[in-house]
Amino acid sequence: MQPTSLPARDLALAYLESSGGCAGLPAPAPVLQGLASPGSRSFPARIPDLCLSRLSSMQAFLFLVRLAGLLSLTSRVLVTSVLQEGLPESAVQALLRPSHISERLVGLQVRGSDFTLGNTPFLILSGTIHYFRVPRDYWKDSLLKLKACGFNTVTTHVPWNLHEPRRGQFHYSGNLDLMAFISLAAEVDLWVILCVGPYIGSDLDLGGLPSWLLKDSHMKLRTTYKGFTTAVNHYFDDLIPRIRGFQFHEEGSIIAVQMENEYGSYNLDKGYMPYIKNALLSRGIKTMLLTADTGQGLLKGHTPTVFATLHMKGIRKDTYERLSSVQGPGPVMMMVYTARSLDGWGTSRNTLDLHNYGALLTEDGDYTPEYLVFQKLFHPDAGHFISLWDTLIHQDDQPVRSMGPLSMEQLSVNQGNGQSTGYILYETIITEGGVLNSDGHVKDRGQVFLDDKYIGVLDDTHQRLILHNDHHKEFLTLRILVENQGRLASGTSMNQERKGLTGNIYLNSSPLRKFKIYSLEMQNKFIQRKLPNIWKPSFLHAEGPAFFLALLRVGSQPKDTFMSLRGWTKGVVFINGQNLGRYWNLGPQETLYLPGPWLKPGLNEIIVFEEFKSALLIYFSNVSRLGY
Repeated sequence: MQPTSLPARDLALAYLESSGGCAGLPAPAPVLQGLASPGSRSFPARIPDLCLSRLSSMQAFLFLVRLAGLLSLTSRVLVTSVLQEGLPESAVQALLRPSHISERLVGLQVRGSDFTLGNTPFLILSGTIHYFRVPRDYWKDSLLKLKACGFNTVTTHVPWNLHEPRRGQFHYSGNLDLMAFISLAAEVDLWVILCVGPYIGSDLDLGGLPSWLLKDSHMKLRTTYKGFTTAVNHYFDDLIPRIRGFQFHEEGSIIAVQMENEYGSYNLDKGYMPYIKNALLSRGIKTMLLTADTGQGLLKGHTPTVFATLHMKGIRKDTYERLSSVQGPGPVMMMVYTARSLDGWGTSRNTLDLHNYGALLTEDGDYTPEYLVFQKLFHPDAGHFISLWDTLIHQDDQPVRSMGPLSMEQLSVNQGNGQSTGYILYETIITEGGVLNSDGHVKDRGQVFLDDKYIGVLDDTHQRLILHNDHHKEFLTLRILVENQGRLASGTSMNQERKGLTGNIYLNSSPLRKFKIYSLEMQNKFIQRKLPNIWKPSFLHAEGPAFFLALLRVGSQPKDTFMSLRGWTKGVVFINGQNLGRYWNLGPQETLYLPGPWLKPGLNEIIVFEEFKSALLIYFSNVSRLGY
């Protein structure tokens, strides 16, 4: 059932309240085409106070909850100040904004595969606004729309040719008041990435370099030619002191400074980029420095100790390998998504794939369909998750080590009483592939993974799987995640109702040995939300096995409802720590009954353990659907 097929009065789409907000802005057209409310053309982008109790008067309704969190060990503790927004500590890293950080000793850094800001995990979501191209009266409108879309950072370029149109005459007023633009970005709670050049490209005349440089007949632009560096030094002597105080460590919003632009594609002087780097550092730039290059120009444009970013041009499979070769493992940052551009007089209009090129706002600042797509993707409650593998070190019980497999009942957990329900994970190391044979010992259903890659299912009807060799690895981690689907309640077979791996598992006819066994009873501290706040945005990941966190805002008088995991595959649902039940897209049951007493006024936490693929939306209805 597609939402847009329902009568308008029977449909509601809820977005959780966030610091982004749309306060003071008109609703940006329908969030989803065809959604409308009684007496209005469309729902606004967010309906922060829409509650189940308020919808009870409808004859029927469909209530959608967007996922709020996704967990990963590469993230650590988020600032508690985001609680002021009514969201839990596990709020997505993208919510980290200037008003949330009081400690400014440590700026933007790379730690492992993440950025951190103020020693806090940080996901950079940045959009570009050129202050010199937008009328000053519209700056705030543009910045608010950027924020409402879900971005937390604005990138802007500084055009030397406009700020110093004549040698020695500098202009920073009116539409060129860079400092006012940076201050306004901080006022609306956006971080700033500043691209200071001196060459910035940006489809500007001479790439933003002043034309008076060419009065020198020997001029060599973007090199260490003395005539050029002298001019750059004078320009930076004027510019950098103006922006120094807006850096992160000075309580400002500038978190990074990009030096030059796509120099790897120019590359006429190997000493030029080190010169620019020193010119910035010597004048007091302390925030992270960036370079930005196309795929082909990456190696030539890279500067030691400067973080290399990419422009989405000339990107190939080996681009990321080259990126890792110059700066090691770490986050990949795309500064520009672009394709072809620029129309010439008398030529045909460049037609572009809008998925890869185009602004999110129209020329006059109106919303585009792409804006709505990005808003849906980046919205802070767009979802969090944690991979099952990343939760293993946070389980209540230490893994049991055993030469052979043990069933749930044989585990030493629960004060020696064994495991009763849920899942159990078996992990061992193998040195070769081949035929994996369960010999009927998987009770009841086991998913098989090789180095975290899903291989297939073992159960009563599927007892063999092929494991392919990986000639690049000497050792492979074999994992079997077994689900207990319930024990028989009657009959003579009750004596054999042990769950998990109830006997040997064979690889090439040899029994596997040396298991590490994890009890996943789904009654541990994870469901009680006592894990570290290491959730990640779910638009980065939509496949299981993983836990997904959703937030449901309920009114003052919670009522009974029915939950639907339409679009999800198979798993278990918990709400406020209560086990609501299983779901499986095989059917016939489509909804789970959710008693009103299990809900509380305000925010309610839903945790979904999804074995395969999620849909990132959870539906609520006052109608049960049991398949008949």
